[in-house]
Formats: sequence, structure tokens, C-alpha cells
Amino acid sequence: MRFLRHAYERFADLLHELAKFGTVGAFAFVIDVGGFNLLHYVLGWWGPLTSKVVATAVATTFAYFGNRYWTYRHREQSGLTREYFLFFLLNGVALLIGLLVVGFTRYTLELADPVSINVANLFGIGLGTLFRFFSYKKWVFLAATEDLDTPRELPEADNARTRETR
Repeated sequence: MRFLRHAYERFADLLHELAKFGTVGAFAFVIDVGGFNLLHYVLGWWGPLTSKVVATAVATTFAYFGNRYWTYRHREQSGLTREYFLFFLLNGVALLIGLLVVGFTRYTLELADPVSINVANLFGIGLGTLFRFFSYKKWVFLAATEDLDTPRELPEADNARTRETR
């Protein structure tokens, strides 16, 4: 029975975390896709790959703060610099996945219409999201090394001093 309860709790925690990750991701998705289309099609400032990089950088910054301070706030904080660096490094890998899909569609398949490019963008975002979810948990937002809800025991040396003063 204890095994089932533990399995249920882990599954419930995972679902809760996944829902928060999805919510942050949905907002980042709107920033990414909206920014991409704004920069490439509406304003015409850059080509599809540069527009994708800029839009993804803005969306990634939003996603970092949303995930750090909401989705994974219960996890250890291993330093803003370390987390931010790893977060952007892993998002760089996810961006590369998206760029490969968009670049393949545009330059190999020679499909330049907005529908084809946006379908490729969405597919690349989906693949990148799968990579990000698992990599954030493994390398960026680390699990707490101690249970924060239980009182900490004194180290053995402190326990000995406490016994001597009694």
C-alpha cells in the first residue's frame, strides 16, 4: 500500500509540475510564434532564421523567470548565474532543433509560404519543448537535497555539546 501511495504522490507531483511548465510554456509559445511572425512577416525586418533567434531569445528569458519562480520554485536554487547559463545553453539546443526544422523547410524543401514556415516552426517548438522539459529537471532546476518540511537534526558534534550542557 505504501508503494502505491508513493507512486501516486510522485505522479501527482509530476502532473502538477507539468501543468505549471505547460502554462509558462504557453505564454512563451505566444511570445515566440507571435514575435517570429511580427519580425518576419509583419515588419519584414529579418529572414526566418534571424527572426526565429530573436523571438526565441525573448521567449526564453520570459520562460526562465516563469519556471524559476513558479514552476520549479520548490527546487534548490543553485545560483542565478549557473541556472541562467544552463537554461540558455539548453534552450540553445532546443532553438537549434527548431532552426533545423525551419531551415530544412525553407531552404531544402523550398517552401517559403507563411503556412509551411509556421507549421515547421510549430513542429520545431514541439520537439524543443520535449527536450527542455526533461533537461530543465535534470540539469537546471535541481531537486532539493533535503526535505524542507521536516526539521533539521543537529550535526553529531552539536548533539554531543547539547548533551553535555544538560
